[in-house]
Order: sequence, then structure tokens, then C-alpha cells
Amino acid sequence: MAPSPLTYLDRLDTRTRGDEVLDALAEMAAKAGLGVGDRLPPEVSLAQQLGVGRSTIREALNRWEALGLIRRQRGVGTFVVAPIPPAGGAVDPNTRLEGAAILRFLEIRSALETAAVRLAAERATPAQRRRIDALCTALLDVVARGEDYRDADIAFHTAISEASANPMFTEILTHLDRAFEKAQDSPFRRAAFGLESFGFHRDLADAVIAGDGAAAERAVERIIASVTREVEQIVRSGPTQR
Repeated sequence: MAPSPLTYLDRLDTRTRGDEVLDALAEMAAKAGLGVGDRLPPEVSLAQQLGVGRSTIREALNRWEALGLIRRQRGVGTFVVAPIPPAGGAVDPNTRLEGAAILRFLEIRSALETAAVRLAAERATPAQRRRIDALCTALLDVVARGEDYRDADIAFHTAISEASANPMFTEILTHLDRAFEKAQDSPFRRAAFGLESFGFHRDLADAVIAGDGAAAERAVERIIASVTREVEQIVRSGPTQR
């Protein structure tokens, strides 16, 4: 019989409510070989083993749940539903967890958005093509001025998904964007995050406007690949200074 995952937890010297608890739980999961479908020990047992309050454990597990790593089933238990990022290293646990969630999100977005942009290239009305052109210009102007580009970026991509003539694309992509909240001090919220991807946004707009579905797919794949590389770099070694 395999040992309980609790045997891989050591009592913490402090009652830290953040990084130490997250790292301890991630290390437990790795040493116990917990994978997708496995059940975590009860909150009370985790709290006792680490010597912290149950609310501290609940806060850490809430973070895991919000980022799609675990799922709670009332009256049954808490189960792992995605690989848990390893503990340790130079990057703090919150950044590793958030980065892992963003990478999962980007995998889904790649599959959905490549289909959406191809359909948009085929189905967009003349008015929609003009709007996409204008929104792309406005977005790139905001980026060039060094201002917060998030609203302009959402407006641009939403206009393209709406031009697909399938409202489910817009609904699903919007839901994914809101699937988890980024902390105010997150490196994935900083002004410089994702800037390299904007070199491909005009290519995407021009392809949709020209009705070239294959070129639109290539452009959105380059956008997502650029962001993916940056997330992976941050998860490995932290954000670069710009």
C-alpha cells in the first residue's frame, strides 16, 4: 500500500499564509506522485501536518482551484485535475501557478481562435472588415504610446470573433478571458507583457480583411506562440526587466 501523501509534509517553522504553504503542497504532490484524478488529503489533515490553520490551507487550495489545478466535490473530496507545477526555484509559487494556468488557456485559445479567424476571413461583411481595420490601427497606436492596451486588444479580437458569424466563439473566448483573476502585482499584468506579439496583429487584421483564412490562421498562431514563449520564460526564471 502506498504511503499517505501526508508523510511528505514537514511541519512549517512559520505560519506563513502564502509561498511556503503552496510550495509545501506542491512538493507533497510531487513526492507522493499525485496526478490527474488523484485525491488530496483532507484540509484538516494538511493543516495539522503543516502546523498551520485550516483557513491557511483553504486559502492555498482556493488558489489551486481558481487556476484549474483541483476540483472539489462536496462530500467526496478534492481531486487533482491538471498537473501541479513543481515547487522551488527562483520564481515564486503564485507566478508558477498562474503561468501554468495561462499556458493551459493558450492551448485552448489556439484551437478556438484559429478556427474563428478563418471563418471571419470568409464571412466578415464589408462593414466588419472596416471595423477590424480601424480597431487594429487604434490598438497599435495605444501600444506605440506605451499605454494600457488591454481594452483595445479585447475590442480588436472580439470584432474578429464576431465576424465569424458564430456567437459561440465570442462567448467562449470571453469566458476563458475571465476564467481567473490575475493578481495586481502579477508579472502577467505588467505593461511590457505580451508586447512582442503585437508585431503580428496587423498581419492578422490584413489577412481577415483580404479574406485569406490561411494567412489569418498563421498570424494568430504566431501571436499565441509569442505569448506562450514569454509565459514559459517567466515561469522558468521570472520576468525580464524592460
